Amino acid sequence: MSEHQLNTRGIVLLAIMGGIITANAYYIHPIIGRVAGSFGVSDSAIGAVPALNQIALALGVLLLLPLGDRMSNRRLAIICLSVQVLALIVMAAVENFYTFVVASTLLGFFTVTPYLLPTYASKHVDTRRLGFVTAVLTTGVIAGVQLSRVSSGIIGEYLGWRSVYWIAAALMTCATFVIPMLLKEPPVKTGKVSAQSYPRLIHSMWELALSYPRVIMSGLIQGFSFAIFLTVWLGIGLHLTSDQIGLGTDVVGYLAGFSAIGLMMTARLGKWADNFGAERARVVMACVQFLGILCLALAINNWWFLLLPIVIMSIVGPLIDVTGRIVSLNQAPAIRTRLMTLYVTVMFIVAGIGSWAATFAYDVGGWYGTIALASSLSILVCLLSIQQYLAIRADTVQSDEF
Repeated sequence: MSEHQLNTRGIVLLAIMGGIITANAYYIHPIIGRVAGSFGVSDSAIGAVPALNQIALALGVLLLLPLGDRMSNRRLAIICLSVQVLALIVMAAVENFYTFVVASTLLGFFTVTPYLLPTYASKHVDTRRLGFVTAVLTTGVIAGVQLSRVSSGIIGEYLGWRSVYWIAAALMTCATFVIPMLLKEPPVKTGKVSAQSYPRLIHSMWELALSYPRVIMSGLIQGFSFAIFLTVWLGIGLHLTSDQIGLGTDVVGYLAGFSAIGLMMTARLGKWADNFGAERARVVMACVQFLGILCLALAINNWWFLLLPIVIMSIVGPLIDVTGRIVSLNQAPAIRTRLMTLYVTVMFIVAGIGSWAATFAYDVGGWYGTIALASSLSILVCLLSIQQYLAIRADTVQSDEF
C-alpha cells in the first residue's frame, strides 16, 4: 500500500467525522415545534431555519469546495470546522429568532467538510473500491443524520432544545482536532488546477457543468429525493408534536433511531450498484421509494403506521445518493472535487427549497399536505431517473455500433 492510500480504518474514521458534522443540520427536525414555540413564530416561519441552512450549504459548497482542488484539504477543513463551532454556540445561547436563523445559515455555509472527504478519499483508494468507499462514507453521513434526530428528540424533551446545540458544539470541537490528523497526507497533485486563480477556478465550474450534464442531472435527482426526506421528517416533527397527536419530541427521536435500520444496507447496496449499474439501480430505488411514500397515508392518526414507510425510505434513499455520487467520483482525479461541488450544490438548492415548501405544505394541509408534496417530488425522481437511464443506455448502444 502506497503512502497516499487510505486503509479501511481510515475510511471508517472519516465516515464517523463526516457524520458528526452532517448532524448539525438535522438536530432541528424533532425539536422544530419546540423551537418555534420558544421564539413565538409560526410553522411556516420556522421553516426558514432548515431551508436557509440547506441553501447556504449549497452556496458554501459552490464557493468553498472547489478550493479542495487547489489548496490543502486539511487547511480548508480547519477553517470551516472552526466557524461551525462558533455558529453552534450562538444558536445555543441566542434569544432572538433572527439571530438564530443567521447563525444556522452560517453553520450551513461552512458545512463543506463532509463533501470534501469523499473526494479526498477517492484520490487515495483503488478505483475498483470506489462504490464501496463511497457507500461507507455515505453511511457515516446518514448515521449522523439518524443519530442527530434520535439524540435531539430525547435531549430536547428532557433537557431542553438549547442543550442539543451546546452538545453539538462540544462534538464539533472534538472534530476540529481529529479531522486534521486524518488528512495529514499531502494532497494529490492536480496539475494546472493548483495554479489557477480563484475566479478562474469558479468560472471553470460552468465549463464542467456543460461538459458533464450527467452530474447536474444526478444532483437534481438527489435534490428532489433529499427534499422528500426533509418533507417527511419535518412533517413528522410537526405532526406528532401537534395538539392532534400530542406526543413528545422523544417519540420523533425514537422513530429516527428506528430508521437507522437502513445503515445496515447502504454499504452492501453500494457494492450491488457497482455491479448492477448506477443509473439502473437508481431507477429501481426511486420506484420503491414512491411505494413507501404512499404508505404514509396510513399514519394520519396512528404513528405506528409510520414504521413501514420509514424502513423503506431509509433503505432506498441513501442508495439514490450513492449512485449519484458515483457518477461524479468516477471521473479524472483533478476535477472530482469540482464535479462533487456541482452535484452537492444542485442537490442542496433543490432540497432547501423543498424543506421550506415542507413546512408550508404542513401549515396549509396538515399531514395530507406533507404526503401530497412528498408524492409529487417522488414522481419527479422516478421520471428523471428513468429518463437518465434510457439516455445512458441509448448512448451506450450508439457507441457500440461505431
